[in-house]
Amino acid sequence: MLKVLLAFMIFSGVWFSFLLIKDYMNKKKARTLEKDSFTKLGIIGMIANFFDTLGIGSFAIETSLFKSLKVVEDKKIPGTLNVGCTIPTILEALIFMTVIEVDPVTLFSMLASAVLGALVGAEIVSKFNEKTIQLVMGTALLIVAAIMIAGQLKLFPVGGDAIGLTGIKLVAGIVGNFVFAALMTVGIGLYAPCMALIFALGMGPKAAFPIMMGSCAVLLPFSSYKFIKNGAYSSKAAVAITILGSAGVLIAAYLVKSLPLDTLKWVVVLVILYTSVLMFKSVKKIASRGEILENAA
Repeated sequence: MLKVLLAFMIFSGVWFSFLLIKDYMNKKKARTLEKDSFTKLGIIGMIANFFDTLGIGSFAIETSLFKSLKVVEDKKIPGTLNVGCTIPTILEALIFMTVIEVDPVTLFSMLASAVLGALVGAEIVSKFNEKTIQLVMGTALLIVAAIMIAGQLKLFPVGGDAIGLTGIKLVAGIVGNFVFAALMTVGIGLYAPCMALIFALGMGPKAAFPIMMGSCAVLLPFSSYKFIKNGAYSSKAAVAITILGSAGVLIAAYLVKSLPLDTLKWVVVLVILYTSVLMFKSVKKIASRGEILENAA
């Protein structure tokens, strides 16, 4: 069954890559491609997916850099995160799912619920306006920061040594992953909440990697298709992140032996909080502009 799942990931990755490249080339031919630096966007993707492979997550890092460097429009950030990270995440899943054992029933059921959650979430999020995106993402980043802080302070249950779930725990895992996948389409990375849920249900920490990476790998092609279809993403950023982000995954998986991850996580938390503040400030500016226009009218 695992071989079938891995083959499905490879197939969906090839299908998705075709759609992404086709959309990119069409926009380039029509001269509607974004003006941002391909190299700068690629470096952002490499850094974010490097840390993603180590379990820190990429969405919050990319959102922070997009916002700080002003390289992706706020309303296109959720779509760009999903589309750009699809291939790097599939690569992560292929690596970790072949070396870490997880109960097949637990793995497949949680991955299936993630796909359903993503399809529901992407259809809604891709139609949000800029103010809504900023408000939702500002809140989402605060939630991610809170989860990471709780993890750093050891407030999560420490987990156990189980490699699978049964009964009510399995149901909780399936429902939780559905919700996390839906929230992922608004920029809340699935890794942190999924890891917290897995620990809380008594599974070992290593078991989190194939589940959270596998979940993202199977859901991202489908949620990303919605964003591509609706044009709710930056094509240049997505392609740049796909290419150099994949390189970041390989470096982290095969070349890096150790990093002060606790310190890095605290740095990421601070950056996330800073970006959340920027998002809420942007919402306030839009509201102020609206009031000025109403008064002028």
